[in-house]
Amino acid sequence: MSEENIDDINFESNEEANDEVNNQDKKADAKTQKKNRKLKAEKKFDEIQLEYKDLNDKYLRLYSEFDNYRKRTNKEKLDTLKSASADVITQLLPVLDDFDRALNAIDEHGFDEETKKGIELINSKLTNILTQKGLEPMNSIGKDFDTDYHEAITNVPAPNSDMVGKVIDVIEKGYLLNGKIIRFAKVVVGS
Repeated sequence: MSEENIDDINFESNEEANDEVNNQDKKADAKTQKKNRKLKAEKKFDEIQLEYKDLNDKYLRLYSEFDNYRKRTNKEKLDTLKSASADVITQLLPVLDDFDRALNAIDEHGFDEETKKGIELINSKLTNILTQKGLEPMNSIGKDFDTDYHEAITNVPAPNSDMVGKVIDVIEKGYLLNGKIIRFAKVVVGS
């Protein structure tokens, strides 16, 4: 072999070695780039996942807040509708008291039956309408005195020991409207 051939072979070997090193460098660079892209993708995925969790949490909180708002406003509307007539009904309570007094006066003074039936009919119709709207009279006689429902006008000696601390007489009836007190019963309590 001539020296020229040896140089060619050495040169070719060097080129092949350089090519092989370059290929290995390119493969290493490709692997590094691939690893870097994978790390960047994982990092981006983690960021997106955190953002998703944050947005989902905000959405759930907003949804819950809106649902609570909707329920609260519906309840307020119902309460408003129930108590909207409270003023009118409160103003009609003295009329109910007048009917009770009229019926008692008819019994005491002996008016004719037709008058009594007419007043009872009107009283019954008015009472039924108000009952449909949620008005309930308090039945207090014989029950324990309760400051949540009764207003004591006076104390009198109890007729027997069982009536001590109990309501003996009702001066003015108390009423509930949809379970809420709109007028306390004015009562006489046994002592």
